[in-house]
Amino acid sequence: MSAAAARPWAVTAEGLNLGVRLTPKGGRDAIVGIETLADGCMVLKARVRAPAREGEANAALVKLLAGALGVAARDVVLVSGATTRIKRLKIAGRGPILAAALEEAALRGGHGEC
Repeated sequence: MSAAAARPWAVTAEGLNLGVRLTPKGGRDAIVGIETLADGCMVLKARVRAPAREGEANAALVKLLAGALGVAARDVVLVSGATTRIKRLKIAGRGPILAAALEEAALRGGHGEC
């Protein structure tokens, strides 16, 4: 895959695996864009109004992603990163359709709430 085509998500038979960098208490709930971390990994950048306490920011992220992708919140599962900014999620559904929706949301990059 070329660098231009690299994305922070991977289509799987069950749906999508996604890497996210979450900013809690970010002023609004939004998908902001795509970022390449210092280690070369790519992540979807998101921000939520909720604080990073007692799982509030993680729940807000799940709700944000579910809304942006048109899936139920139960289809978005936090796999790792419950207490860190970098998170791994699995999203159940039709992978190519989910990937296209994420691509669109990432390109909008903060132009309106999701």
